[in-house]
Parts: sequence; C-alpha cells; structure tokens
Amino acid sequence: MTDPIADMLTRIRNALTAKHEKVEVPASVMKKAIANILLSEGYVKSVDFVDDGLSGKIVIGLKYAEGNKPVISGLKRVSKPGLRTYSGAADMPKVLGGLGTAIVSTSKGIMTDKQAKAANVGGEVLCFVW
Repeated sequence: MTDPIADMLTRIRNALTAKHEKVEVPASVMKKAIANILLSEGYVKSVDFVDDGLSGKIVIGLKYAEGNKPVISGLKRVSKPGLRTYSGAADMPKVLGGLGTAIVSTSKGIMTDKQAKAANVGGEVLCFVW
C-alpha cells in the first residue's frame, strides 16, 4: 500500500456511506494521531486501540446527526506521496471558510490548522475534514 492515510480516509468515507456504526483501520502512530484529532474535534464518537499482536487496529466509532446523517460530510487527502503539499503558519489553508478542519503534520506533532497557527508552526497538510 503506497498511501495508508488515504486508505484510512477511504475506509471512513465508505463506512459512513454504508451507515456502519464503526470501522476498523490498521494502526500506525500517524493514524492514531489523526483518529484522536477527529475525536477531539467532535467528528467521531469514539476511538479505541486493539492490540492484535501485530501492528494493532484502530476501531473508530462513527457519529451521526439527526435523521441518520453523518457528522463528517467530506474527507479529502491533500498531500499525496506523489505530490507533497506544505504550508507555513501564516498561510495555513482554511477549510470551508473555517467551518472545516485541516490536519497538519508539523515538527511539534500532528495537529489541526488552528493549533498550528496558534503555535506558529507550518508543516505538511495531510487532509481536510468537513
């Protein structure tokens, strides 16, 4: 697999389309950080780590609003292995005019666009969530 983060986002997107309660993703340090950001920003209901003796699994509990409508209406991978996308602290991208969240990999760890701007650090823009 060349892009495990895109695979994680696609699994979440497909599970939301199929109205699943939860989705399992193979674990990695970066995926755990992204899942924790989704949890802290209120896009998912729960994040659990299951140790299976290998790399482990991340079980993400999906969140739905009234009328069984998914809370996450869009997930987009920005920086791809073939074309990396970086942004400085001053020109951090805004998702839907500030309504969405950009997840950024910085030298101080993986954080949201707002946290990166507050810490005055730039980095690789991993994905957009709205």
